[in-house]
Amino acid sequence: MACVLGLRPAELAVYEMLVDSYQLGVPELCLATDLAERAVRTSLRTLTDLGFVHHVNGLHTAVAPDVALATYFLRQEDDLRRDRLLAGELQVRYERAAGLRAPADLVEVVHGAEAISQRVDQVMRTARHEVRFVDKPPYATPPTSLHPVEEELLNRGVRFRGIYERQALELHDLRADLEMGLSLGEEARVVALAPTKMILADSHLGLIPLHSTETTLESAVIVHRSALLDSLGALFAKLWEDAVPLSLPGQPTSNEVSIADARLLALLATGLPDRSIAKQLGLSYRTFQRRLHRLMDELGAQTRFQAGLRAAARGASSLLPPPQPPE
Repeated sequence: MACVLGLRPAELAVYEMLVDSYQLGVPELCLATDLAERAVRTSLRTLTDLGFVHHVNGLHTAVAPDVALATYFLRQEDDLRRDRLLAGELQVRYERAAGLRAPADLVEVVHGAEAISQRVDQVMRTARHEVRFVDKPPYATPPTSLHPVEEELLNRGVRFRGIYERQALELHDLRADLEMGLSLGEEARVVALAPTKMILADSHLGLIPLHSTETTLESAVIVHRSALLDSLGALFAKLWEDAVPLSLPGQPTSNEVSIADARLLALLATGLPDRSIAKQLGLSYRTFQRRLHRLMDELGAQTRFQAGLRAAARGASSLLPPPQPPE
């Protein structure tokens, strides 16, 4: 049964009635709250013990809410402080015990898309400092928008570094997912081909696929702190070092390049095929080609590769070459 201000529904009803009426006896409270006498008396005893009500000459009076609630909030803060200390102590004990686990206990197999999605959420929520991930198909849940747990953790200050396989970029929504994450602080890079997808929460927990088809993620492995998890971290570091930065614009940062053009050049730098870029931008292939050739002329680039390199090296806010001084 849900509690409000630490009070059960009957207790809250009695206190609210006393707040509205100032002072009542038990019979009046029974009538006003439609509660049995036993429930009213039990509630009054609890409210008195908690400092919400006092008893004078057979009548019950509400303690002023600012006084009663100030005491209640202080008590809650003390309880929360003790809970946090206990949580820290339990974490230390858990990590100490984890170091003694048998090898078979260092991995856990999860089957089915729904179960994998739930464990992805759980793994990410354990992160206190950083989440690292490699994104490639297939997916337990289609990536139609920014993952709500990622949004929550980014807003809380947890660092996110993501490596996207090129094929994955074609499946994500450009604005609702990729740009949303980058605008909140996600750091993203792109590789042509990733050896595996993974999620790493700090350096204590990871998740990698175990078995999948071209379209379905059927099972995954939860990896606890171990040499295997350290190896996954080293693999991520190497992929990150070799990957191309993805810098999609969230808002105009230059009068020289529009958001649409900056998007085009940023995607071009990842090596995505022209038709895939056109699809992400919502353009026909012919319109995309016209815009690309115009931008190449403005950038002074002779090839798509040169234009993409300029986008990757200089960023969307300074894609155009500086103006030449007059001779």
